[in-house]
Amino acid sequence: METLSRSVQTLEEHHTVISFSCGIDALDRYFQQQAIHEVRRRVAAAFVLVDNVSPHILGYYTLSAEVIDVEDLSPEIAKKLPRYPRLPATLIGRLAVAQNCQGQGIGEFLLIDALKRSLENASTIGSIAVVVDTLEERARQFYLYYDFIPFQDSPKRLFLPMKTIEKLLR
Repeated sequence: METLSRSVQTLEEHHTVISFSCGIDALDRYFQQQAIHEVRRRVAAAFVLVDNVSPHILGYYTLSAEVIDVEDLSPEIAKKLPRYPRLPATLIGRLAVAQNCQGQGIGEFLLIDALKRSLENASTIGSIAVVVDTLEERARQFYLYYDFIPFQDSPKRLFLPMKTIEKLLR
């Protein structure tokens, strides 16, 4: 996906991650110290938004496989799903925007890119929803704005059904 001089790329060894800072220590530490190792081990797929003119990473997100326990969903949602105790999903494990780029729509851009990839992959490897675990209230509000639904007993854990994503991306 490209916008002007920016593109989303798979995280690779040549990307300069050490200088990335979003202002949240856990997200910065993960990206600087763990992300490339998880990519190598296929624990997560990591994607970076880069400025094609400079080596700066403007933001990143990770995707991996997830399982939803149907009993964690509200009865209204669960009754619409196949009657399996656990169903496949896609996890946005982390999503962060560099501090100097915040407030410019990059978070939304990265989220839409992650949802698009998740939907495309759902036709190859089943996934009924995209799941996020929010660390802070600001992140929770960000996802709620895009119609993510809280899990029944875990308000910081949210999901967006693939059917909703499909409608959103049309």
